Amino acid sequence: MPAARESLLDAAYTALTRRAWAAVRMVDVAAAAGVSRQTLYNEFGSKEGLARALVRRETESYLAGVARALSRGAAAAGTRGDAAGRMVAAAAWTLRTAHANPLVRAALTGCWGDRLPAPAPSPACTSWAVTAGAAVARPSLPGRSPAARAEAPLPGPAELVGRFRDQAVAALEPDWPAEELPALGAACETAARLTLACVVAPPAPAAARTPGRLPAQRTRGELETEAVARLVRGAFARVPAGAPPGERG
Repeated sequence: MPAARESLLDAAYTALTRRAWAAVRMVDVAAAAGVSRQTLYNEFGSKEGLARALVRRETESYLAGVARALSRGAAAAGTRGDAAGRMVAAAAWTLRTAHANPLVRAALTGCWGDRLPAPAPSPACTSWAVTAGAAVARPSLPGRSPAARAEAPLPGPAELVGRFRDQAVAALEPDWPAEELPALGAACETAARLTLACVVAPPAPAAARTPGRLPAQRTRGELETEAVARLVRGAFARVPAGAPPGERG
């Protein structure tokens, strides 16, 4: 029942925005989705199963947004070869989503507060710096059976860094000569890690460091986006721009 499943996940997410996950009742989620409680249990098995499905949906939606941002960044930059501009678009999406979606922020940082469904037996915060240091992305999940996806480890900071990087490389490499692909991969890795680090500890924008200097017409989010954009562009500063495919030798 795809429609019922999405309605239930929507209802669970709405409930989570209003109260701590421990206070969310399955009967209320089912009622909000307009289905029976038995349908809810048939679909997810338990409250833990519902939580895992919800976390997975939100992180997959975030990663789909990264792919869209990379594509839009190319159009906005006016040149397919502006890798830095495309990564800036993906970084800006990441910051906006982390601010707006507590589940995505928790998955990116590894810190699950008391209000959220912890994806592991212990709700303790896992250091992003430690987790991302091991970063080899796990195999993607779409080809697995629903049961296997339900039981598979939920994505954490290391996997999300890796998948961010891999999506960036896949989007950008068609515009780059083969001999420059290692440099592109290194720049994408650095930019992805810098972006995730800015989610963990948002940079203090220059205009916000001195009291009274934050312009009234600029939001802190806009200034944070500018700050991460500078970091991402710095990661690409020494990488030569990829030659258009028609101009390669």
